[in-house]
Amino acid sequence: MKKTILIICLLSLTYFEATARTEFVLEPSQSMIMTGKGVGQDATINPYYGQDSYGIVKNIGERPFSIRVQQAGTIIEEIPIQKGETKKVKLLKGYELYLNPNPNGVAKASVDYEKIIE
Repeated sequence: MKKTILIICLLSLTYFEATARTEFVLEPSQSMIMTGKGVGQDATINPYYGQDSYGIVKNIGERPFSIRVQQAGTIIEEIPIQKGETKKVKLLKGYELYLNPNPNGVAKASVDYEKIIE
């Protein structure tokens, strides 16, 4: 019985580690780094940081916003996300993922990560 409970707990922990989904509220003047700078970043920890992965960002609010991918201060890509839209962005090793707010009001986002399997 104890082994069964221990196995269930371990499986649950593995599931939660593999799905680093988090929801965020973006104030009009607030740009947030999601992943890429380690300690002190604003939001999520990419469980696949240090290797190539996908960042999956969904607009769960009423206002559009944009995401930005950077590497060493250089913007790689900026992508607008409309209400209800989901974008899957390739995050190569060393890339940083940012959420850029809507200057006209509060936006809401959900962020998740996926390992690139080739």
